[in-house]
Amino acid sequence: MTTIETEMLVIGSGAGGAVTAAMLAEAGHDVTIVEEGPHIEPGTMEPFSLEEMVTKYRHQGGSAALGNPPVAYAEGRCVGGSTEINSGLWHRLPAHFATEWQRRFRIDEFTPEALDGYAESVEQVLSVSRLPGAPPASSAVLENGATKLGWRSVEFTRAFRYDTGEGVKQTMGRTFLPRATAAGATIVADCRVQKLLRSGDRIIGVKASRTRPEGGTEPVTIMADHVFVCGGAIQSPALLQRSGIRRNIGNGLKLHPTIKIAARMPYALDHGDVAMHRVTEFSPDLAIGGSVGRRGHVALALAESGNEAGNDEALADWERFGIYYAAIRSEGSGRVLAVPGVASPVVTYRLTEGDMSKLTRGLVHLGELLLAAGATELYPSVVKGEVVRSTDELVQWWGSVTRARTNLMTIHITSSIRMGEARDLTGTDSYGAVWGLENLRVNDASLVPDAPGINPQATIMSIAARNTAQFLAGR
Repeated sequence: MTTIETEMLVIGSGAGGAVTAAMLAEAGHDVTIVEEGPHIEPGTMEPFSLEEMVTKYRHQGGSAALGNPPVAYAEGRCVGGSTEINSGLWHRLPAHFATEWQRRFRIDEFTPEALDGYAESVEQVLSVSRLPGAPPASSAVLENGATKLGWRSVEFTRAFRYDTGEGVKQTMGRTFLPRATAAGATIVADCRVQKLLRSGDRIIGVKASRTRPEGGTEPVTIMADHVFVCGGAIQSPALLQRSGIRRNIGNGLKLHPTIKIAARMPYALDHGDVAMHRVTEFSPDLAIGGSVGRRGHVALALAESGNEAGNDEALADWERFGIYYAAIRSEGSGRVLAVPGVASPVVTYRLTEGDMSKLTRGLVHLGELLLAAGATELYPSVVKGEVVRSTDELVQWWGSVTRARTNLMTIHITSSIRMGEARDLTGTDSYGAVWGLENLRVNDASLVPDAPGINPQATIMSIAARNTAQFLAGR
């Protein structure tokens, strides 16, 4: 058995873990980063390809929160975490959410001004900017449809560098992780942490299993003075629960349930990226945007509509299809539960009747927008949902979004270990320190107190920077 000793152990290398590790290492601390997934050199795989999904996604992309209806979701499982597979869209937390959450969860120093300061520091590292030229056709669909309807829309900034001409996404593998290793941090990839080792009110290390390059696994024990759990909103609560830490851990899970439309346009679209425009007319409760639209994604979207008769013909014309979505801020919530003897946690989510109503409204509004933008056919992610070709046909969708027929997904998962001084609602204090343990902190998406209604990457990284700065200031 291998034993590793370190001062600071960071579990997870995604948005929260990479920021945490870089700041700790650059402050002069001995840092070890443990990542369950493999190390894949950035840029060696085609974005959104089947190869990337098989290699970088947990369960090869096939995960779901159980419920009525279930909600499919995706998690990154590689060095860099979900930043290696997402779209890189960037949106700071709206000020009114910071104010609301500060009051509701009694979070210290959680003003919009304080968060914006940390967001700005992260943005400089990630080269956050807008597209330097005209938007691609798939994104222009959203902008054009919104303009014709008189709805508000915005081009989101992205974590991309454009100084070499072609945009390069600034993942953790290209930014904060190289900074961490340059400052002396060590990354241990292909290493799954099974349990935290506890002595009284301290965590003294972890028990883990590392995959050998030649195959098979070996046990690893990592001893540490301080432990930062940054595995994301599903894996972090599961690890804490497996380690006997359960108070307000895994409850309050929040998703942005998302319903989709595969839209046929009268011209070919680009399929190599995700639309950077969003329709904000109905924000924050409802957002409309674009998804990845490779041939396989179009095939899946058409299959989800359940209209088998015309799917073959439609798929043959896949280059003229784009996939668009309506995502809601859900009133419902879910749970993450680590079950003894089961490798993966059980995730559940309960949508309210209000959520189902929002999804229906979102689908109809999305249909209006796409038709206004010139779409000729709309295939909803509703089993046996009517294929719509004109605005007056949208009325058919009002009764079709039922729990039994609707296919939902999400890529935004938060709030399973909330932070704040309201101990009846939270699993950590205002800076991610787990209640009752001196040297254990959480610093990832699970701390975000509620669904933000936007891509949460900026919020996660800003909070991680804030919490790490507070830890270092107390050293």
